Amino acid sequence: MSDERRRELGQFLRDRRGNLVRAELGLPPIGRRRTQGLRREEVASFAAVSVTWYTWLEQGREINASRQVLEAVARVLRLTGAERSYLLALGGYAPVPAAEMATIEAAPAHLQRLLDSLDFPAFAVAPDWGITGWNRAYAGLYSPIASVDPAERNLLWLIFTDPHLREMLPDWEETSRHFVAEFRAEAGARLGSAAHTALISRLGTASPEFAQLWADRGVERFASRQRVFLHPVLGELVFEQHRLVPSDAPELHLVMYAPAPGTPTAQLMPALVAG
Repeated sequence: MSDERRRELGQFLRDRRGNLVRAELGLPPIGRRRTQGLRREEVASFAAVSVTWYTWLEQGREINASRQVLEAVARVLRLTGAERSYLLALGGYAPVPAAEMATIEAAPAHLQRLLDSLDFPAFAVAPDWGITGWNRAYAGLYSPIASVDPAERNLLWLIFTDPHLREMLPDWEETSRHFVAEFRAEAGARLGSAAHTALISRLGTASPEFAQLWADRGVERFASRQRVFLHPVLGELVFEQHRLVPSDAPELHLVMYAPAPGTPTAQLMPALVAG
């Protein structure tokens, strides 16, 4: 396990331990504070590990935690499914990609043909959330996509640095929070790689909002949800966002914006495709 992953694992445990509400666990308050989290010794006791060992784990020391122990700690800290998976990935119990995964510059031809066959916006993203392919409807929705510098054609980078995209999202605060939490959930095993570190550093420098959300350490699995865009010509467009993983290219995700039923969005798709 890399030093950065050990440090992140320790900080993640400290944050989640501090967020627990003692009263909800049937524990008395500490002093006058009724929302203070668990003590380290309480977590260690409930997880059936030594206080010293758990302290070292939170301190990011070079120790090896078994999957069974991390599962026990996850139960004590009442982690969500996404948070549990993130913790296990940090501990090395998930498929770990190569530290320096080759950059994916373009979606394979057969996946690009699939994107092109759709009459609603769709695009492909790499593990680092670089946008590697898109169709005409997506270009109609987000017109700058083709002119963006390939080095900055990253979904997370654009959501935090492109004022045009921010203006299109009436729920930008909620959307950006979801994106950061989902990205963290998927990035646990890649922490410590040069590419990942560079991206997070650039984003943190470019966007105080990103820096704060990243520091909050929210973790979420992707969930299909409604997305609303304010198109400069067509007005409000309402979609259902879905994501598929091709079985023959699992390193890529296909993100699709299907027109939401009961809205006029579907009738506007020809105009969107036409640009």
